[in-house]
Amino acid sequence: MTSVTPTIYDVAQAAGVSISTVSNALNRPDRVSEETRARVLECIDRLGFVPKSQATNLARKQMRRIGVIAPFTSYVSYMTRLAGVLAEARAAGFEVATFDSESAATSMTPILDSLPIKGQVDGLIVMGFTLDSTIEDRLKDRGVPLVVVDAISTRFPVITCDDEQSGRVGAAHLLDLGHRSFGYVRERQRGSYESQADRRLSGFTAELDKTPGTQLRVVECDPTFESARAAAHSLISSDDRPTAVMAHFDELAVGVLKAAADLGVRIPDELSVIGVDDGPVAEATDLTTVRQPFSESGVEAVRLLISRLDRPSSERTVTFLDLRVVERGTTAPVEPANSVEG
Repeated sequence: MTSVTPTIYDVAQAAGVSISTVSNALNRPDRVSEETRARVLECIDRLGFVPKSQATNLARKQMRRIGVIAPFTSYVSYMTRLAGVLAEARAAGFEVATFDSESAATSMTPILDSLPIKGQVDGLIVMGFTLDSTIEDRLKDRGVPLVVVDAISTRFPVITCDDEQSGRVGAAHLLDLGHRSFGYVRERQRGSYESQADRRLSGFTAELDKTPGTQLRVVECDPTFESARAAAHSLISSDDRPTAVMAHFDELAVGVLKAAADLGVRIPDELSVIGVDDGPVAEATDLTTVRQPFSESGVEAVRLLISRLDRPSSERTVTFLDLRVVERGTTAPVEPANSVEG
């Protein structure tokens, strides 16, 4: 029996849509509804349809190209991770294709709905996004090699730092300095899943709960310096100003520093500030921060992905990288007059 290669017309007929809708589902997903896109993608998978522009690539055993999806333009830290990816991929003889996405506080973009199926890369590294179960199941069923960095996955190997632990480490540092009144600046959540911001704040709160008499006020902002600055104004201009503030990541912490300067609050004498990441901005501003091994996570992600290209049935693993406080000039022991008795 001669097999017939499915065409876009076959997909359109099976899904009950036009061929332009099929094209939009693959290339312009914002132009179709989620329900329609899901139906089209299910038909593509079931029929084994491959766009002509990708057929040649799929015929190759390995293209020696990996894709990296991350919110590069929203967070400097992912550019540092990418540097590790590029160095290790180059050493292994692989090209890297990058795909910028939105803030990690939003849900995953439609890139994952079609990119690996179309055969543009041998495997994927997804950074900063927790994949929803539908996407995970689809990629797993299609045999797409994938490694998740700095997020949670139930189906694919993960390389990450313990976000909850980063909050705990930051809180422990401030508690050890004698602080009992705290503020926390977190990124505003724009999705229903448990985000990195949720987990980090949870760890911070859990560590404070171990010490009687602590006080905590949380404010939210967008993932920008100016938004954090505005949020911090309301936090540290209040009558019950905290003696220490932790921010979800370093750029937000710098916004807190600027707000303190605006209000004439002395750092660290009147207010201690700590961030998370230890990117270039932390060193430039002498910011105390919880260091994450960004470049190392990119290196490890490439090594793990390449190993899974060779052994796709390898057991799923979760690798936690070490965290530590880098103490600089923005934290200090609480002044006795500002201390809150436990």
